Amino acid sequence: MRHRKKKLNLNRFTSWRKSTLISLARNLLLKQRIVTTYTKAKAASPLVEKLITLAKNNSLSAIRRAYQILGDHKLVSYLFKDIGPLFKNRPSGFSRIIRYGNRRGDNAKLVILELTEIKEKPKRYKKEKEKIQKKPQPKEVLTEEKPPITKKPTKKFLGGIRGIFKKERDAL
Repeated sequence: MRHRKKKLNLNRFTSWRKSTLISLARNLLLKQRIVTTYTKAKAASPLVEKLITLAKNNSLSAIRRAYQILGDHKLVSYLFKDIGPLFKNRPSGFSRIIRYGNRRGDNAKLVILELTEIKEKPKRYKKEKEKIQKKPQPKEVLTEEKPPITKKPTKKFLGGIRGIFKKERDAL
């Protein structure tokens, strides 16, 4: 009997469900805030909690276990070097679910799944474009100015549909 074996199956096969949850966890760790449906967020939250708990431990076996789940060396090193130290003083509750609204197409409940401690990214300021100074051109000898040449558009009228409606048809 399957008593107390309830999981959020997300209406997927086991491998599809695992890959969906891993994908959600990876995106949450990279972007620190994602918008998803309520059931997916509820299913992915324990996985994220587990990964951050491993990052707090910061041992070789924890790194290997995190790599086994995530499968990306750069993401694992980012998790252990940047995200793990943010949660050193927090015993649990590393992610939160905030209601966002309903999706327009199917009226699904959307939520924001985010980490409780967010690492601030430095703001990028747009570089002011350096004004390119034009070199003074030597004075040209006055000659007859030609009117500007107007080019015909290279694109055919309505994609060449005019050819269908010719007045003169080819004779057989």
